Amino acid sequence: MATVTEAPPPLTPNAPEKKPPRKRGRLVPYWLLLPGILWLVVFFALPMIYQASTSVQTGSLEEGYKVTWHFATYWDALSDYYPQFLRSVLYAGSATILCLVLGYPLAYLIAFRAGRWRNLIMILVIAPFFTSFLIRTLAWKTILADGGPVVGALNTLHVLDVTSWLGMTEGDRVLATPLAVVCGLTYNFLPFMILPLYTSLERIDPRLHEAANDLYARPVTTFRKVTFPLSMPGVVSGTLLTFIPAAGDYVNADLLGSTDTRMVGNVIQTQFLRILDYPTAAALSFILMAAILVMVTVYIRRSGTEDLV
Repeated sequence: MATVTEAPPPLTPNAPEKKPPRKRGRLVPYWLLLPGILWLVVFFALPMIYQASTSVQTGSLEEGYKVTWHFATYWDALSDYYPQFLRSVLYAGSATILCLVLGYPLAYLIAFRAGRWRNLIMILVIAPFFTSFLIRTLAWKTILADGGPVVGALNTLHVLDVTSWLGMTEGDRVLATPLAVVCGLTYNFLPFMILPLYTSLERIDPRLHEAANDLYARPVTTFRKVTFPLSMPGVVSGTLLTFIPAAGDYVNADLLGSTDTRMVGNVIQTQFLRILDYPTAAALSFILMAAILVMVTVYIRRSGTEDLV
């Protein structure tokens, strides 16, 4: 028997290998980030490097300053002005606590109880931003003026007796006292507390509250076990947004306080603009930044949450 074999297929030239398609869009995110990175480098990183070099310089404005790596400026600045550092932390911490006590109920009201009035209340919360920070602070000089209605009401209620005993006021006077500075800080930074709290509370699923009610939990227990733990990102964000700028503020202490209520921001301003001692001013700035960074790091780790609003 003859066997029939199939002829092999004709030889064809090898087809050219196809190159994988180029991902043309993979560099687009980096190009979009470039303007922001340049902005941070020019207006944040370079000034920081310049201030760091200034803090280790010696000399005078007439003779000029030279980098001599004089790190003793840091110790001298801290030893001379540590009362202002402690006062800044105390005032900023007091204002942050007051903002939390005042802001949390209002944020809770906006998130769960405001209804159709929510937008109006939100506008009232951010209304102070429509005016200058300086004008808002100057308004408190009129509010807390001697002989005004606020001071008169506090005298009638004997509140000033308690604040005088605590060292926050002096007699029947509120202006030029620590209480006036704390009130100014609280008012100016209260919106920075309310907005993150509201955002965090609004994200809470209402069904969790319904489940707590179905389990016969009392309102206090529901707040303690459900609402407050879930709002911790807003609490952390609000306290940071309040404490950090309040610790470096100098406007409230300058307009509402006295020489006995000066904060570290007032010292830095004086060193930069009046005394013209640039190395000391730069060293004070870096000490303040390092202290705040340490406190913020410890606070975030102790708060038990890394989700910030």
